[in-house]
Amino acid sequence: MTAVTELTARALLLDMDGTLVNSDAVVERCWRDWAARHGLDGDEVMKVVHGRQGHASMALLLPDRPMAENHAENREMLARETADMDGVVPVPGAPAFLASLAGLPHALVTSADVALSTNRMAAAGLPMPDVRITAEDVAASKPDPEGFLKGAAELGFAPADCVVFEDSGAGIEAGLAAGMRVVGVGSRAAAYGPTVCVGDLTGVRVAAGAGGGLRLVFG
Repeated sequence: MTAVTELTARALLLDMDGTLVNSDAVVERCWRDWAARHGLDGDEVMKVVHGRQGHASMALLLPDRPMAENHAENREMLARETADMDGVVPVPGAPAFLASLAGLPHALVTSADVALSTNRMAAAGLPMPDVRITAEDVAASKPDPEGFLKGAAELGFAPADCVVFEDSGAGIEAGLAAGMRVVGVGSRAAAYGPTVCVGDLTGVRVAAGAGGGLRLVFG
């Protein structure tokens, strides 16, 4: 963890996969199968896919392929992932973390679509935040900041007043590009320069702060 031990905010914007929900088993199965079908190295593919919408990952991995093919294959990928909940579990500390946010301003900002995010949160036994920004709500995938900016606007707060929770390079880049501070969650996060990094959500405490704000304590 970095030296930062406390942050204040007005609202929190939460990624799903790798941040609240551990879906790595499903992601590995689906994307390694996809890599094999296209003659790509599975390890290299896995370095790209976390945090992005599927069609955006495909565009990076198969740069000469028409985007229409990427979107079509992404629909197939989403259907497979939505039907496969084997091994989907909460990130350690996620249930208590979300419970502590009850009544406090927060939103889910995910590259998953509505169906996939609904199924994965349910499979992990986690409550869905009242405000949710999904793939259907944005024109550009992370690392573009659009999703986080829309989440902040939906909650009614300026970007500088929001703190993002993210695990992936694409997500951390998106949060920082939105002008927000970022809490990196998990082993992937530290390499991408978040404001603070935690191993999982057991090391985060949230409380109401002065003037209606939020106080985040790490460690």
